[in-house]
Amino acid sequence: MPGRQTIGVDMGGSKLLAGVVDAELSVHSRTQRPLLGLDQSALLDVAVEAVEEVRSVSEGEVAAVGFGIPALIDRRTGEAVMAVNLPLADIMFGEVMAERLGLPVFVDNDANMAVLAEHRRGAAAGCSEVVMLTIGTGIGGGLVLGGQLYRGAFGAGAELGHTVVDLNGPRCQGNCPNFGCIESVASGTALAREAVRIAGERPDSGLGMALADGQELLGPLVTELAFDGDPAALEVLELIGSRLGVAIANFVNIFNPQMVVIGGGVMAAGEFLLRPAREVVAARALRPSRDEVRIVTAAFGVEAGMVGAGAFALDGLGGI
Repeated sequence: MPGRQTIGVDMGGSKLLAGVVDAELSVHSRTQRPLLGLDQSALLDVAVEAVEEVRSVSEGEVAAVGFGIPALIDRRTGEAVMAVNLPLADIMFGEVMAERLGLPVFVDNDANMAVLAEHRRGAAAGCSEVVMLTIGTGIGGGLVLGGQLYRGAFGAGAELGHTVVDLNGPRCQGNCPNFGCIESVASGTALAREAVRIAGERPDSGLGMALADGQELLGPLVTELAFDGDPAALEVLELIGSRLGVAIANFVNIFNPQMVVIGGGVMAAGEFLLRPAREVVAARALRPSRDEVRIVTAAFGVEAGMVGAGAFALDGLGGI
């Protein structure tokens, strides 16, 4: 395999993806690991195991590893200060992983890595102003402003999932101290909660029967039932999509982006979520922004964060 290659690692709220990434941002081998229920020490062990697995089957030498982690990172020190949906806190993550892996390691927020990939080679290529939301266990946010990845004063910016959309809304999840965040009402976690509620209200629906059968009403099942035309599943996705649209309308008004890119595992639902989101944006956002913005799914799909982390490591090697 010609040229330098890196390993990109996307550590989400419930799973980890790792893959070998080349200079063209193609992925040549990949692996996945569950993360639910692990403590910080176990998370680090799983990350090392995943990197070593894909490294062992790489066709060429791996020059560095890039990590996208769902944490607020102080770029002045390199410390991962805290994560909302994982037990990561007060750790010099890059230093620890570099020591364990014996490779240069570059670390940034997972949604930052996703928007980097989409801006460089994905759906937002050629755009200078981009908002990205990654919807999974939580909701991550990434921004490209003026053609550059935006991180805020010291690296903890663009936490768009913790924009409050309901002043008296439900308590946000994990380590977030807030109430009514968009993450609390439109994430994959919120989708599952609403699916259980609506299934209980509509026991004769496909969703209701799945609940009665003891199935876990997570995003993939709800999406499958929606594609089958189940009205209860469609109602769940309509609700989540509309809530998502409220948040997007805010971001359209604030940033006037050319494009809003939606990624993460929940986006397997595609237009079932995007259609109501676009309708809400059309009704609530201000002209001229609302008339020009495009709201699309991530070209790299669920691998955007992994690909972006690999690209970030390639960028980092430029300074070595």
